[in-house]
Amino acid sequence: MTKEEIFEGLLEVFKVIRPKLDPNAISPDSRLIADLGVDSLSMMLLALASEEKFNIKFSQNVFETVNDVCEYILSAKKDA
Repeated sequence: MTKEEIFEGLLEVFKVIRPKLDPNAISPDSRLIADLGVDSLSMMLLALASEEKFNIKFSQNVFETVNDVCEYILSAKKDA
């Protein structure tokens, strides 16, 4: 799985957990809290939906950007 495929998958996740968020406004450099308005509940939903979509488990990592999440998922997929 490539980083681009992971990013596209995350866009699908964002469509579900933040339906009012314009997917065109999301880039790898988007900051989860400051740019996308992700709060603690949305962060939990993002983690749960991503775990299901990518068949991984999140640890207690802190992510600042969408790219951070992509990198974590990519790493978790390689370790699996």
